[in-house]
Amino acid sequence: MATRYLFDQSLEELNEQIFRLGEMVNKQIKDAMRALEKRDLELANQVITGDLQINELQAAIEEKCTLLIATQQPFAKDLRKIVAHFKISINLERMGDLAVDVAKISLRIGETPLIKPLIDLPRMGELVQEMALQGLMACKNENAEEAQAMAAKDDIVDHLYNQIFSELLLLMIEDPKKTTQAAHLLFAGRHLERMGDYCTNISEEVIYVVTGKRQDLN
Repeated sequence: MATRYLFDQSLEELNEQIFRLGEMVNKQIKDAMRALEKRDLELANQVITGDLQINELQAAIEEKCTLLIATQQPFAKDLRKIVAHFKISINLERMGDLAVDVAKISLRIGETPLIKPLIDLPRMGELVQEMALQGLMACKNENAEEAQAMAAKDDIVDHLYNQIFSELLLLMIEDPKKTTQAAHLLFAGRHLERMGDYCTNISEEVIYVVTGKRQDLN
């Protein structure tokens, strides 16, 4: 009984670490988008330097997962939980890397006025943050339906990216002088679209924990 209690406690600590990692990543995405909208170069640099903390926490989660498997030899659902938490941490860390890429785009654009008001890009950023939080709650509550609902939002993210692509392509055709910044903004949209895919991966891990079956939601 004592051994099971300690194991459950370790799983709860793992849950807390994953949730903390998700919060850190969401803040990075929020700050990266704000830096892009406001052309706040100082904030962009903060996002870049802040990535180190995300990497450190993800490494700590990876180590904890490995230790639990090696020392506790879990099976069935317990093993699925640990494997899923490990893979979720990797997806979150990759989202953090993409937030850094968005911040670097802000530095490339610099203080130059934007060629168009940013409407769809910020909406994509908000949606990705919502998806990440919803996925983490689904993981905590072991709720496959909530995970499935989260993954469905990726279609909206993809639709917004397609809109951005069309608008910026038209701008480049109409005024070649806008090509460089338009290309930067296109990359920002692509990074956000990839974040949506990583959120969908998180949903797949939650469903795997609950059902024991792999489901391709991308």
